[in-house]
Amino acid sequence: MKLVLHNYWRSSASHRVRIGLGLKQLAFDYVAIDLPSGRQHADAYRAKNPMAQVPTLEITGDDGVRIALTQSLAILEYLDECWPDPPILPHDPHRRAQARALAELVNAGIQPMQNTATLRQVKKLGGDDAVWAQHFIASGLAAFAKLAEQTAGEFCVGGAPTVADICLVPQLATARRYHVELGQDFERLLAIEARCLELPAFANATPDRQPDARAPVTS
Repeated sequence: MKLVLHNYWRSSASHRVRIGLGLKQLAFDYVAIDLPSGRQHADAYRAKNPMAQVPTLEITGDDGVRIALTQSLAILEYLDECWPDPPILPHDPHRRAQARALAELVNAGIQPMQNTATLRQVKKLGGDDAVWAQHFIASGLAAFAKLAEQTAGEFCVGGAPTVADICLVPQLATARRYHVELGQDFERLLAIEARCLELPAFANATPDRQPDARAPVTS
């Protein structure tokens, strides 16, 4: 089986899938989709991902059949079903629902408000795209921190990384990019992040370590 990940170094959704592949210790080919240049709108890529988003995981089976999966959480659940060890969704139904809830808080509650298309539209309408993103990131992470008080051990849900941690770490990276203040209220989340980044799967997936990474632009 061959795995090809079409992704962008700074995309938090791509970041999640890189972590998941790392936790499962799955080798993959890295294909950079340069979002600022608009490569995601090319016909060849749209044939794989009609939303023209990243990531897309392309899987070629031993029988030569090729499929393309989109949407980071769907990809992560596919990985967990095909390669169940180590699990990124807890076996206990209650814990699994808690992990999914935290992941969706990021995926559905924060991510859509900070993605490139949304911020471009905010700016087009005369708004301050950075202030817009800061508001939703800060309020979303505050809600995440509150929920995590009920579930956290060493990681977001208990004592092992789950899909919740896979979503949290990229979101904290994006928070810093938008200069969101991560103060005392986020101490637990920052401790979990530090613990995650001690693991190779998380450390190797960080944006700055990707082959298409660019030096930060300073104003």
